[in-house]
Amino acid sequence: MTDAKRPRIPRGLRPDGAALWSYGFRPFFLGGAVWAVVAMVLWIAALIHGLPLGGDYGAPLWHAHEMVFGFAPAVLAGFLLTAIPNWTGSLPVSGRALIGLFSVWAAGRVAMAAAALTGTWVAALIDAAFLPLLLAIAAREIVAGRKWNDLKVLGGVAAIMAGNLGFHAAALLGGDPALWMRAAVAGYVMLVLIIGGRIIPSFTRNWLNRQGAKAMPVPHDRFDMGVIIASALALGTWTVAPESSPAALGCALAAGLNAARLARWRGLATRPEPLLWVLHLSYGFVPLGFLAVTAAALGTVQAASALHVLTVGVIGTMMLAVMTRATRGHTGRDLTASRVTTLSYLCLFAAALARPLADLTGSAGLMEAAGLLWILSFGLFVAEHGAMLVLQRRQAGRLQAARA
Repeated sequence: MTDAKRPRIPRGLRPDGAALWSYGFRPFFLGGAVWAVVAMVLWIAALIHGLPLGGDYGAPLWHAHEMVFGFAPAVLAGFLLTAIPNWTGSLPVSGRALIGLFSVWAAGRVAMAAAALTGTWVAALIDAAFLPLLLAIAAREIVAGRKWNDLKVLGGVAAIMAGNLGFHAAALLGGDPALWMRAAVAGYVMLVLIIGGRIIPSFTRNWLNRQGAKAMPVPHDRFDMGVIIASALALGTWTVAPESSPAALGCALAAGLNAARLARWRGLATRPEPLLWVLHLSYGFVPLGFLAVTAAALGTVQAASALHVLTVGVIGTMMLAVMTRATRGHTGRDLTASRVTTLSYLCLFAAALARPLADLTGSAGLMEAAGLLWILSFGLFVAEHGAMLVLQRRQAGRLQAARA
């Protein structure tokens, strides 16, 4: 076979290299899901048995950090390192570069958990390295591919990175870590609005076409842009002044606009396929989250309850939905959900409802139930999809050669 006809191997990956390091979604989806389980087990142990976590950060701040800046960035990295090559037509980051990036993320998890041994400053420096690296890699790929329209995705990544840096600074120097937590959560929600608004109607349209349906989701238009802008303004106001009247008004408006946007995507027609309706239901937590933030700004619910609607409901469920679909699609499997996958969705939706209810009622039982449901959901993902992520190199290789 001549060099001209030889299939292109992703950069940094030898033809006999491990499948795990051939594409970003593989190590980061698996690592993120495993950490979602481990971090929640450690948090429950801290609540029940007083397990010391996070050193001077304290167990509650450690838990909040590891959900927003530990688990979630791993899934985000897996998505971006897989989606950007599709957007730009470039080869994926793989091999040594991918191993190095994943190692930086993993080192942050160990350092934060062992902050009592390493010291909080050392833990913060190690943890803070990952998101700037991810942002730099994503920016390099998008700019090299001249996909200028996709640069807006980097805004959300930058907000999450700034949130992590601010979180550490506030925790170590004296300040309000919650402000920076809200900034990062706002960044994730904006990514859901931007990327979810792209993939949900597109995937739905493709599926409806195969079913022979005539009515299709409304294409992206000025209304969608208006929703995104109004939501960004509402989230920005909530970030800096969560209990203000402008935050309440802006988030109430954003709730209505996002509900109307979701209604345009024909979600009810996807009922036969869980791999699709989970995306619509996950986006449904966006208007619900804005309503919860509105209620918190008016003083009718606790701020923690509203935050958990956004973190578990919007971020957690959307990430699981994307992880399952991308894993199946990129390992050559049919895009249909198994019973195990569907059960993992239902467990996480139940956790997304139980967690804010635990804040509202003060029920320790509901809080523990929410944690156990979270563990079960991501545990099921690992049990079903772990082997796909680690072993299925042959199918992924064909897909990569076809895209090259």
